[in-house]
Amino acid sequence: MDVMDIINNMDEKLVAEIVKRVLEEQMGKEKTPQLEKQNDRSGVVAIKGSSVKCDVFDTGKQGDRVYLKDILTLEENKNLATGFMEMDSCEFEWTLNYDEVDYIIEGTLEIKIEGRKVTGNAGDVIMIPKGSTIKFAAPGYVKFLYVTYPANWAEQ
Repeated sequence: MDVMDIINNMDEKLVAEIVKRVLEEQMGKEKTPQLEKQNDRSGVVAIKGSSVKCDVFDTGKQGDRVYLKDILTLEENKNLATGFMEMDSCEFEWTLNYDEVDYIIEGTLEIKIEGRKVTGNAGDVIMIPKGSTIKFAAPGYVKFLYVTYPANWAEQ
């Protein structure tokens, strides 16, 4: 029996059920939130870390594998901004117009500054002061949480 025989012998109800299931599955995927965030009226915000899906971040260098997702913005807090960054075997230069604290969740993060290197591994914290020109570097895969102050750094 070939594929055409199977198709010709299919029951209309079976085809309708298959189409219905495929559509429900696809529609359900679209409804899945990219970021599960609970904003309490008190100002407390809870974010399910496993729900965070980072977007491609353009470093200006072709081939860089850098991904980022801001998870707390000016909408939640006028003082701090927070997000996740993931990198894989690359580095890029950055000048900070804000203070930044990085908590390494997985892998190794290197901060290269003035010919020196500061290295953090999973569980470590790195602080980078405002005005620093650095290179974010990852010898392999790294995922880290960043917190910046002030949150309105883009306006500076």
